[in-house]
Amino acid sequence: MLGAVRSALATPDLRKKILFTLGIVAVYRLGATLPAPGVSYVNVQECLRQVQGSDAASVYSLINLFSGGALLQLSIFALASCPTSRPASSCSC
Repeated sequence: MLGAVRSALATPDLRKKILFTLGIVAVYRLGATLPAPGVSYVNVQECLRQVQGSDAASVYSLINLFSGGALLQLSIFALASCPTSRPASSCSC
């Protein structure tokens, strides 16, 4: 297994693609953990406690699951979570 990784990193083209992919994943994880400016995390948690137990809580949990936890943290990358079937200029999320 380690030999396969070593030989994959020895190939310049494959190494470049692997490092690019790891870089994109790192940028996404960083953006998913940075909170959006002006958002009070305490108020978000209070809203979640009020919704808890209702049908809306399961919807929020499902959406949060697909966003990797970025939605309920109100991170920078959760701001643009719109359907991709519409142009971004007409998005009213």
